[in-house]
Amino acid sequence: MTHIPSVLILKALGTEKQMATPTKLFSLCSLLMASLFALSSSVQFDDPDWYFWFPLYAAACGVNLINGIGVLSSKPINKIAKVAQWLGVFLFFKVVVEDSVNGIAGFWSLDLKERVVREKFGSGFVVNSMYLQLKAASVQNGHVKRKEKKGTKYVECGMAILVVVSYGMSFVFFVLQKGEVKS
Repeated sequence: MTHIPSVLILKALGTEKQMATPTKLFSLCSLLMASLFALSSSVQFDDPDWYFWFPLYAAACGVNLINGIGVLSSKPINKIAKVAQWLGVFLFFKVVVEDSVNGIAGFWSLDLKERVVREKFGSGFVVNSMYLQLKAASVQNGHVKRKEKKGTKYVECGMAILVVVSYGMSFVFFVLQKGEVKS
């Protein structure tokens, strides 16, 4: 009697988990976000609450860097991504409350000269980046339901949009507004 490998049986039944590998676009976007988060973490030490923002940006940088080089399935990296995502949510609400209590810029303000607006966008970028990284890892590990597979095609598109928006806003702030901040 011949032995049929279980992989062939699973393939024939169509139940084999497909292990997706990160695309070049997703990897490039992850590396670009890692560089932006590295820069963001390096300028946090002059903030009065740097102990919140430095770990947020450093964790986001690490997750994007490691996933950018193609290690999507690492469980410790996914745990760090979840912690960074929740820290980002917490800091987003902290900044929104601080803004509304002090009446600095308003929730819908796009005035990047205001610290609270920059922090609101920074925490939002981290939250969105970690969401997309976790979604990509779940696709790679095969933990996505059949109905959700259609939506997973948009993870790399989401990362590309995130890169364009984050770098575009950085360009506007540093080049067009010359990095001037209100005191």
